[in-house]
Amino acid sequence: MPDIIINEKAKTDLKTADFYYDLPEELIAQHPMEKRDSSRLMVLDRDKKTLSHRHFYDIVEYLNEGDVLVINDSKVIPARLYGSVESRPEAGIELLLLRQRALDTWETLVKPGKRARVGARLSFGDGMLKATVTEILEEGNRIVHFEYDKEKYQNVYEILHKIGMMPLPPYITERLADNSRYQTVYAREEGSAAAPTAGLHFTPELLARVRQKGVAIAPVMLHVGLGTFRPVKAERLDEHVMHTEYISVSEESAALINERRAKGGRVIAVGTTSCRTLESVTDEQGIVHPVSGDTGIFIYPGYRFKAVDALITNFHLPESTLVMLVSAFYNRESVLDAYQTAVEERYRFFSFGDAMLIV
Repeated sequence: MPDIIINEKAKTDLKTADFYYDLPEELIAQHPMEKRDSSRLMVLDRDKKTLSHRHFYDIVEYLNEGDVLVINDSKVIPARLYGSVESRPEAGIELLLLRQRALDTWETLVKPGKRARVGARLSFGDGMLKATVTEILEEGNRIVHFEYDKEKYQNVYEILHKIGMMPLPPYITERLADNSRYQTVYAREEGSAAAPTAGLHFTPELLARVRQKGVAIAPVMLHVGLGTFRPVKAERLDEHVMHTEYISVSEESAALINERRAKGGRVIAVGTTSCRTLESVTDEQGIVHPVSGDTGIFIYPGYRFKAVDALITNFHLPESTLVMLVSAFYNRESVLDAYQTAVEERYRFFSFGDAMLIV
């Protein structure tokens, strides 16, 4: 069984600026489509070198009997809290929970950071939840320990559902009317600070059509945290270090994926998080292992894929690790050309935007 990959580096001369593209602000989707599967779908065929424009509900046409669709069933928590510094009630503070480190102990992003020195006590929900800053990490993140009435509440999650806000990305400026629209329909285990957005396009009815075609569905889990959406500040790709995130692949899912692939079926990853999870737990022979732990795998051009045969993904931010992963799966020039076509065709971009399938 392989160790989970913390940070695999491919040799490259590529720079972060090589993944820039110009995006008009009005193409950033501010709200989800009324019907999840009615979004547009750009299909890139790597062998035929073709680009097609479809709708997401057409995706079943590109799946074959015997394939396996791999989904990330992590659930977004209401991870954004607004409160104050206990010693200065007039001093507002914002806390974004990134990942649980231990019981009632979390790694967080705090704004403004100058109000969150070690020892600072923070209050949220009129004192319903209190936090003490216990450590400052290298990236400026804070470790905090939460306190609350344990006779009233079993855990932090219960309180988050009362006073927390869904952690929409900063480029979404409109309020979300229905929080469930920032969850996949198959979300199961709470722990993500952002949605695995490629999965937002699926409906229960569409998943039923997928199964009817003889395509298996295998859940894996990556709790989305800072690693997925942290900006790349390094000039060169091989200087960027990913923040680790928790992943888990069950024995059942690993066995199902291996069985389908051994019989000639394709592994189709729904989203970059499912892709990174699979690539973290697959050995050089292409065998997926049941593993739980942290991964910091950074996939960019030059990487050799071991597990994933096709990829469903959204349109990602310029110079992001996500557009770098997609470029590794095809090639940088073709992906950036496709993005330019998407801009010209007025596709919707980012979390609530349209989708891409690369086969």
